[in-house]
Amino acid sequence: MKKLKGSCICGSVKYEIHGDLRDVIACHCDQCRKSSGHFTAATATKPENLKLLSDKNLIWYRSTPTAQMGFCSHCGSTLFWKPDSGDRISIYVGTIDGQTGLRLTTHIYTEEKGDYYNIEDGVEQFATTGAKLTVD
Repeated sequence: MKKLKGSCICGSVKYEIHGDLRDVIACHCDQCRKSSGHFTAATATKPENLKLLSDKNLIWYRSTPTAQMGFCSHCGSTLFWKPDSGDRISIYVGTIDGQTGLRLTTHIYTEEKGDYYNIEDGVEQFATTGAKLTVD
C-alpha cells in the first residue's frame, strides 16, 4: 500500500498512514450520527501504521467505556476512533487526502439509522456490528 496523508479541516492535525487499510465500513449507530451529523465512514489500520505529523490540537474523548474518539479541538473535525483493545485505529476516510483506492463494503448498526434515509446501495448490512472490523 502506498503512503497516504490526511488532516483535519484546519490542518493542525496531520497524519500519514504507512501500511494496509481495511476497506470502508459505514456506521449508522447513534453515537456516530451524533458526532458527525449523519452516519460515518471509516477505514482502519494497525496503530503502528499511523504516524502523527502534527497533533497540536488533537484531543481524545472517551466516547464509550471501551473506546475513544480523536478530534481536532480547533476546527472540530472527527479523525479517529480507537478501541482500548489496541488492535486497530479507525480513520474517518473523508479526512484522507486524495484518492484512497478503498471501497465501501459494509453498513453496521443499521437498526439505529436515521429515519430520513434508506440504504439501497447493495452493500452488506448488519443490524448491530456483525462485521469484521479488524485489519489483517
